[in-house]
Amino acid sequence: QERLVESGGGLVQPGGSLRLSCVASGFSLEKYAVGWFRQFPGGEREGIVCITEDGEVKTYADSVKDRFTISRDNVHNTVHLQMASLEPEDTAVYFCSTKCSIKNSLGSYEVTPHTIVWGQGTQVTASS
Repeated sequence: QERLVESGGGLVQPGGSLRLSCVASGFSLEKYAVGWFRQFPGGEREGIVCITEDGEVKTYADSVKDRFTISRDNVHNTVHLQMASLEPEDTAVYFCSTKCSIKNSLGSYEVTPHTIVWGQGTQVTASS
């Protein structure tokens, strides 16, 4: 069974950093682009970053560009999201997926594979 499991969320003070991880099991993550999404309380899930299968192309939403960095380790079936300069507005549940959906000032970027897998999410809270 294909699974994605996120970890690394938690409570951080404004201006702080966190590193999220997304580990795949039951399938080879290197065959998929990977997207990170976040969902605010009572809000829709929004895509914030996407990385291609080979890790060469990374697409960011304007809201996280220059603060968040995505990377992947296909040997270990893992994708990471390094988040810096976190603010209270970044407080949300963060999900990884084999799907990507980004809207930024350059346009829209969508990846919808045949098999869409979602993780269960990890809470990120930036608060003093």
